[in-house]
Amino acid sequence: MSMLFGKLTLAALPHEWFTIAGSVSIILGGIAVALLLTYFKRWKWLWNDWLTSTDPKKIGIMYIIVATLMLFRGAMDAAMLWLQQAFFAGAGQGYLTPDHFQQIFTAHGAIMIFFVTMGFLFGIMNFILPLQIGARDVAFPFINTLSFWLYVAGAALINMFFVFGGEFAATGWLAMPPLSGLEFSPGTGVDYWIWSLQISGLGSLLGGINLLVTILKMRAPGMTLMRMPMFVWTSLLSMVLVISTFPTLTVALVLLFLDRFFGMHFFTSSYGGNAMLYVNLIWSWGHPEVYILMIPAFGIYSDIVSTFSKKRLFGYKTMVGAAIAITLLSVLVWLHHFFTMGAGANVNAFFGIMTGIIAIPTGVQVFNWLATMFRGRITFSTPMLWFIGFLCTFTIGGMAGVLLGVPGADFQLHNSLFLVAHFHTMVIGGALFGIFAGISYWFPKVMGFRLNERIGKYAFWFWVTGVVTSFTPLYILGLMGASRRLDHYDPSLGWQSLFMVAGLGMVIIGIGVALQILQIVVSIIQNKENRDASGDPWDGRTLEWATASPPPEYNFAIIPKVTDRDAFWQMKQAAVIVSASEAIPHRDSSFHYDVKTLGGCATLPGGFSRNSIPVIYEDIVMPKNTAMGIYVSGFIFLAGFALVWHIIWLIIVGIAGAIICVIIRSFDENTKYVIPAAEVERREGDGNANIKNQISK
Repeated sequence: MSMLFGKLTLAALPHEWFTIAGSVSIILGGIAVALLLTYFKRWKWLWNDWLTSTDPKKIGIMYIIVATLMLFRGAMDAAMLWLQQAFFAGAGQGYLTPDHFQQIFTAHGAIMIFFVTMGFLFGIMNFILPLQIGARDVAFPFINTLSFWLYVAGAALINMFFVFGGEFAATGWLAMPPLSGLEFSPGTGVDYWIWSLQISGLGSLLGGINLLVTILKMRAPGMTLMRMPMFVWTSLLSMVLVISTFPTLTVALVLLFLDRFFGMHFFTSSYGGNAMLYVNLIWSWGHPEVYILMIPAFGIYSDIVSTFSKKRLFGYKTMVGAAIAITLLSVLVWLHHFFTMGAGANVNAFFGIMTGIIAIPTGVQVFNWLATMFRGRITFSTPMLWFIGFLCTFTIGGMAGVLLGVPGADFQLHNSLFLVAHFHTMVIGGALFGIFAGISYWFPKVMGFRLNERIGKYAFWFWVTGVVTSFTPLYILGLMGASRRLDHYDPSLGWQSLFMVAGLGMVIIGIGVALQILQIVVSIIQNKENRDASGDPWDGRTLEWATASPPPEYNFAIIPKVTDRDAFWQMKQAAVIVSASEAIPHRDSSFHYDVKTLGGCATLPGGFSRNSIPVIYEDIVMPKNTAMGIYVSGFIFLAGFALVWHIIWLIIVGIAGAIICVIIRSFDENTKYVIPAAEVERREGDGNANIKNQISK
């Protein structure tokens, strides 16, 4: 049987309460989805229009859906940890065993970084970047769909122990040796961790290459590098870091796998290896990964602040320079994660200084945002509120980070809850709030109607209050000596009341999440009242607002010509946007232009007639949908699962199947289809007519 199933036996199947609960949830959820699709006869629609789509907008939406599901999974893990720490002090172990607590701790960190934050950001980039640069598609549509399905395969594999049993890693989210070695972790948990991250990391690397080439090679005519929106700039820099550092993660995971699978000793000190090699490899990826998440959020905030302040972004060139400086410095600070590992005073001093220096360009960006707001006509809509929440929480986390960058202070605070509080106020306040800001900002563009503002503001205040309530006690506990990964403690230490306050913060955040769900539900119900008829609900400044909401699959019927970094704002102010149909009044009635155009926009020099002129449409070539990304990722998923359980024949099948699918795809020359010019003209005309009707109502 071992030849057929490897280490997978009946004894490995789910048998603990949490794995059984997970299995039941996954099975019941799958059955419910299948029944709904069958009842509404949506299987063919799902497959043809979504799962096999190469449209980056649809791929972006699917990224966000999967990331949302993983967010709920990661949030449940966090709630279980908070509950254990808040109510189970003393001699009793509580409702979680120490091993189960460590498994949850590890899963929470890996899921929230790899499958939540990365998923949301890649989703937003897929939808928005081609629109902002005036492109119809991404550079490599097949690679784009493949990268998404590899991300899904990794997300599925990290949850697979619920279905097939075993365990998850109890090593912490970076699986440091020797704890992650066979001697201390002989089960399958670390292997699930290795291969879920390896597969999703491959997807991230491919996605990074695709987006980088898209930005560099597919910008609209006239859009020089210094005319790109800040979100495009920060996405470009984030993808540079992805391409530069994810191979390091791949190498670290491969070496750890070789130690575990073949009994090698790269990180086993008793046999000539060195665990510090792994620590350096994983953190030389791990700290840039933080900036991979943060830098795109800075771009989102820049676009939002400029839009809602009704001003050009202050200090655009210094903002670009600061973002480049952050990117370069992010690869020079990784050792501050292990000052206590004995590298020596000189090495610690260098990395401590670098950690302090990287705060300078970050501060430049903060002051430029404030200067943009100064004397602006600020509208405090929900996206802007998320920015204000970011400023408050990120500043707290940033100051704590500078303190931790001082080696002497780090020796006292390392591995304490002070570090946990710092990391969460940075990532939640910086990256997650940026994601929420971006979703609320671009939601009308994605769905065609706005989110409910009133409920969105309630959700914001609960989130900010919850974050401060949750993590301020952890800063205090860290200063009192409480270490992280603490599953129980002595009540005489006086920590429980602070843990309970942190648990209250979790409840407040939970209310904020519930309000966000309610906001989406209410917005869908009230979609007619919140309809975005103009395609430009915020009076935006960049090209994505020049298209219909939601945009057609080709984005732009005629590629726009860019003459300014606030390209769409400049077009509106000059009133030079025209189309084949008659002009439609903008909602502020200050001038006339065709709101739909801009899917087929043409520009005239300032001073020329504002009347519409005929636009000559051309055939548009677009990529066909393909299921090959699903097939390749499916085979890679099988190979990853087989590597976890040492099922040799299935490893061979998975790798061979993936290679064969790629070869078949490479010989497929029928990968494009053409939208005739007449069809484009008809769609643009129908869209304009619909907009007129909605405006007249």
